Amino acid sequence: MSAELELPAGCAADRREPGTTAPALPGPRAAAGCVRPLWVSVEGLNGVGKSEAIRAVAAELGPRCLRLSELTDQDGDTLPGQVIAALRSTGDVFLRTGHPVVETLAFLALKVREYELLSERNLTGVEVILEDRGIDSTAIYQAVILAAQHPGVQPQALAERILATMAPWRPAPDATVLLTCDREVANSRFAARTGRVLADRDLVVIEQAEVLYRDFARARPDRFIVLDVNGCSQDESAKALRAAVEDLIQRREAVHAS
Repeated sequence: MSAELELPAGCAADRREPGTTAPALPGPRAAAGCVRPLWVSVEGLNGVGKSEAIRAVAAELGPRCLRLSELTDQDGDTLPGQVIAALRSTGDVFLRTGHPVVETLAFLALKVREYELLSERNLTGVEVILEDRGIDSTAIYQAVILAAQHPGVQPQALAERILATMAPWRPAPDATVLLTCDREVANSRFAARTGRVLADRDLVVIEQAEVLYRDFARARPDRFIVLDVNGCSQDESAKALRAAVEDLIQRREAVHAS
């Protein structure tokens, strides 16, 4: 793994960014004789309202949906929670300890472990796995943090390298829904939620992450759906996300039936 990370020398349910097309979903893949659930990751800047929307949609879908909490929200008694607590010990809002390669490998290991544990579970009756931040968040945020320590290295190249490092152990999700809104609005919500004033270097991370998210979405139109939730209430954002998820489920079922 470490070798792969060496540094190179108005609101509507179908409101999408112009030019965005729906992912071309693969048919269901069999696992242990059963059709596995559709895996959908939900991404976005801190403060966009992602987690609230995911919780609302998961509650509405009930047992049809398995919600995966963001790594930073894991219980402190679990292994992921203990790792996050160690990274959080410096008090940095983005869990920076001064050792970005180690941090990146830790996040990658946790995401791989999450996937492996789910592959062993009985998911009968589950139609969709709704993941709060997937491998894209790990690649994007850690690329920005790594690049800050290595002037001249492009964050996008690092993000792609991180995804390539992950690929042998964990596949990309079937679809990724990217929620977007005005960055200043998201920053204000994020600061209010954490009870702190964001430092200039925090704002730089957020600004660069926003650019990378959009670059990822443009480069992967077969996987990404971009939903603009700017000006939306929590209920409206949840409604937009649910519509997108339901559409993905229905189109996947159509592929399976054909």
